[in-house]
Amino acid sequence: MGLNMVTRLRRGGHEIVAYDRSAAAVTQAAAAGAAGVASLEELVRALTPPRAVWLMVPSGAPTESTVDALSGLLAEGDTIIDGGNTNFHDDVRRAKTLAVKQVHYVDAGTSGGIWGLAEGYCLMVGGEADVCQRLEPIFLTLAPPDGYLRVGDHGAGHYVKMIHNGIEYGMMQAYAEGFELMHASEYHVDLGAVAALWNHGSVVRSWLLELTARALSGDRELAALEGYVEDSGEGRWTLAEGIDRAVPLPVLTAALLTRFRSRENNPFSERLLAALRNQFGGHAVKTNA
Repeated sequence: MGLNMVTRLRRGGHEIVAYDRSAAAVTQAAAAGAAGVASLEELVRALTPPRAVWLMVPSGAPTESTVDALSGLLAEGDTIIDGGNTNFHDDVRRAKTLAVKQVHYVDAGTSGGIWGLAEGYCLMVGGEADVCQRLEPIFLTLAPPDGYLRVGDHGAGHYVKMIHNGIEYGMMQAYAEGFELMHASEYHVDLGAVAALWNHGSVVRSWLLELTARALSGDRELAALEGYVEDSGEGRWTLAEGIDRAVPLPVLTAALLTRFRSRENNPFSERLLAALRNQFGGHAVKTNA
């Protein structure tokens, strides 16, 4: 995703200095027109003040350690932009810490995935208004028309992106359940064709439905996949925020818990259900023997 963003920015005329722990990734960025460097120290030296350093690394410890390292290298007026899926509480804390050194911090919720190079990235940005305005040429190049918005102060960008991803969980789950029911029906429905059909005038049309049609076009049974679904944290954070604010989120809750269940094989709770029915009613059970 970071490489695609480098490519899109270069096509837009921006000068880019690229660093990654992987030398191969730096080589790819250089091939896309960036100036590749071998360390964060070289990165900072190669940029002209006021510097803008955009991070696209996994959330949590990798982002934290990178921000910490940069905080000792950057100078007054420079800016760190975190484009990953960071918890908004961490954004607020980092912004306060960096402000002591007069280094700015911007959180950029970034949606678009592997399709962002061609389609553009929807950007939900949080930070000081004047800093975000100065950086707008970057945001406007990365985003499609009307695809960028400063949504508030520090943390607001990742907060809005967190809610975005929570909604995404629910939408994906609704599609999955509906298509499973069609799959189980007596009508032998061409699921890929239906997904494509619904994107023409249907009230449930969406980009996710386009991707559904794409996924089903070559394999109606999805036989090459396992029903194992990970989560990257944003659904949990959204649910926790709903609990903190007493906002009911039943759809998101069900979608997140379904992902948890997808990772279990012969789960204990179902085994206990079978045992209880056998205990009180003598109902038949299946054994592993």
